[in-house]
Amino acid sequence: MTAPPSTLPDHVRADARLAWARAATGDAALQLERASMDAGFRSYWRTQGADASRIVMDSPPDLEDVKPWLRIRTLLRDAGVRVPAVLAEDADAGFLLLEDLGTRTCLDAVDDASADAMFEAAFDELLRVQAIVCPDDLPAYDAPMLQRELDLFEEWYLGRHLGVALDTGEREGLRAVQRNLIDVVLSQPQGFVHRDYMLRNLMPLDTGVAVIDFQGAVRGPLAYDPVSLFRDAFHSWPAARVDGWLARYHARAIDAGLPLRAGFAAFRRDADLAGMQRHLKILGLFARLHYRDGKPKYLADASRFVCYLDEVLAREPALAPLASILDRHVRPHLTT
Repeated sequence: MTAPPSTLPDHVRADARLAWARAATGDAALQLERASMDAGFRSYWRTQGADASRIVMDSPPDLEDVKPWLRIRTLLRDAGVRVPAVLAEDADAGFLLLEDLGTRTCLDAVDDASADAMFEAAFDELLRVQAIVCPDDLPAYDAPMLQRELDLFEEWYLGRHLGVALDTGEREGLRAVQRNLIDVVLSQPQGFVHRDYMLRNLMPLDTGVAVIDFQGAVRGPLAYDPVSLFRDAFHSWPAARVDGWLARYHARAIDAGLPLRAGFAAFRRDADLAGMQRHLKILGLFARLHYRDGKPKYLADASRFVCYLDEVLAREPALAPLASILDRHVRPHLTT
């Protein structure tokens, strides 16, 4: 399977992007330089011209419609969440002109000394996100979606990346684990979920943090975003410190009136199991990014997610079939 082709060659899209940016800014001499790319098909470009820099988001409409991003941004902004300002837009063409929030994400800026304050700022925005009343047509993180994401692990990470074909017993065991995770996640307190709330998708500001990459928001388990924040795709924290941050988040969320389970132990288990679904999904996504989309760097972090899985597997005997699959097929291929 290959990535869907764009209807425009790269140089044609680049010319259209530059012409649009010049018209939107009124600067006929403006130039663009690459700011970043994400795991999807969007790209980001920083303006170089007479005025202060801004960001052009290029979201080719045949590959990644920008309208869901705009819609979720409006929901977040109206709830008081700090999100990028939109200065000009052409949703049909897939171009947006955004304020420039800087060159560093919170992941770039964080260190051991600043982490407590940065996570407090992240809690401030997350609690505003989670207080949003989900619109009736917001996608649900339902059983079919959860299953599609879980299937990525077997198809792309085990099958495509490791060349593993599970035997009948292993496949039945994996299906039992998946059903268990789906049932537990669906039974958890539900609400507005960013679905990729991590330091790489937060921008440090003098006033706190701004939230980006929110277009995949759904109605789902409220424990999902906190565990995404602390069991990060690109940086690992000591387990004891994660427990402390989860406890702090839980206390603040309960005080804010969010419908989480009241006891911290019960909430931590919710976070653990929501995290298990995410960790398996991301292993599959990282492999798909490599083999389908030509983005190999993500697979370097695969071992991080196996460690996250191990932390929870030690406490959840019902998930033992997954532990056996990791022992037999995954661990021998990991590099530390």
